[in-house]
Amino acid sequence: MTQQNKKINISQELERAKDCLKSAELLMSHGQYADAVSRLYYYVYHNIRALLLSRGFEPKTHEETLRLLGLHFIKPGIFEPGLSHSFAKLMKYRGEADYNPSYVFTKEDYDDFKRESDLLNSQIIEFLQKEGLINKSGTRDQ
Repeated sequence: MTQQNKKINISQELERAKDCLKSAELLMSHGQYADAVSRLYYYVYHNIRALLLSRGFEPKTHEETLRLLGLHFIKPGIFEPGLSHSFAKLMKYRGEADYNPSYVFTKEDYDDFKRESDLLNSQIIEFLQKEGLINKSGTRDQ
């Protein structure tokens, strides 16, 4: 993958993340908390995929995404373990939201997950900016 392709792919993942966040907010505003939590997970997932692309990784599964995050960003100390813990927690609750109709989410649950998700997003964006892979507005340079 060339540096230019890497920047394009990262930008596309970040755009997908933004779209997922917009969907989550819309669903939350209509009281669809389970679906909103699921979309928040994908907001974080696409941000982490952008992060992994910065090192040339293109995971094929959600579990591989978590594993690569741990191996290449948490274990070396680039990010605190809380990043992977939050992602793993969201992964678990995304499963509950999508596959367990008896699991009930509240607005407070959503708000808690949103705070964590926004923190993860800001850490990833800051890292990608420092690496020169996106500009200060969060997009790639042309």
